[in-house]
Amino acid sequence: MRIGMFTASQWRAEENPKVVLANLRQQVQAARKTGFSSLLLGQHLVSGPMGMFQTNPLLGLLAEDAAGMQIGPGVLLLSMMNPVLAAEEGATIDWLCDGNYVLAAGLGYRVEEFQAMGVDIKNRVGRLTEGLAVIKRLWTEDCVNHEGRYFQLTDARPGVRPQQQPRPPIWLGGDVEGAVRRAARLADAWLVAPTMSFERLNECMAMFREERRRAGLDDSVKCPIVRECFIGRNGAHAREISRGPLLAKYSAYAAWGQEGAAAGDFESAFDDYVASHFLVGDAVEVRDQLQQCAEQTGSDHFLMRMQWPGLDQGEVLANIERIGKLIS
Repeated sequence: MRIGMFTASQWRAEENPKVVLANLRQQVQAARKTGFSSLLLGQHLVSGPMGMFQTNPLLGLLAEDAAGMQIGPGVLLLSMMNPVLAAEEGATIDWLCDGNYVLAAGLGYRVEEFQAMGVDIKNRVGRLTEGLAVIKRLWTEDCVNHEGRYFQLTDARPGVRPQQQPRPPIWLGGDVEGAVRRAARLADAWLVAPTMSFERLNECMAMFREERRRAGLDDSVKCPIVRECFIGRNGAHAREISRGPLLAKYSAYAAWGQEGAAAGDFESAFDDYVASHFLVGDAVEVRDQLQQCAEQTGSDHFLMRMQWPGLDQGEVLANIERIGKLIS
């Protein structure tokens, strides 16, 4: 089973970004030393007052800290991006990480981000679909001509193409049926978000495989699954330490309109939400739940988010070490 690290590199307004960055590098180095095989960095724009580094420059910095690990954005907000820039930045990172780049992309859901980028949110599906087609061609062809609804290229010759051949893998995220089926048709795998419950995850995985078969594609693909994860010294410690930071993070998600994030009186429903979505407990509890999920979904790649704004760095590093002991 592959265990990876997922992080959004976020911090509270009162925190020092320099300290946050130093802590993140220490976390990545600890994960690599412990045997973690992958690293995905989330992306948001205009996220204030919550601070957040931008993904691609940060991946460039972390490439050496994560040497040997598969790295990439998770997810890149491709529907509001220029695919030419995304293709060449991705190819650049692929060289920086010695051919271990993965592009995990998604639609995005925050109106504020689309408005800030000058993109109509109503066009997000079309822009994502067309953008992926452009990226695939720029990664595999010497010269690209493309006349689309959103993007036009004439004799476009990419300045850099990926080290990986024929191209880096592409994963697509999304929680709703349309997104899952789109991932089945257009991507190499579906990236499962931590906001999707275990029960719904099983339903959507079956949907993904059905759509792959319908499209004449390999339906045995193993999809990576992102989970919030905290292993404590014991179950009580895990739930006590992770509760505050997780509650704050998911309350923010609910306010942003994140699909699958609990709304309303989240605090009173929090414990039930954790049980149905996250991996929180002692090592045996988390191992058993992880094995059950792997058996039900056929996945062998789990990306753990182990740090949230407000969680002490010592607790984060101890969590990474405990999770690393599950790797086999």
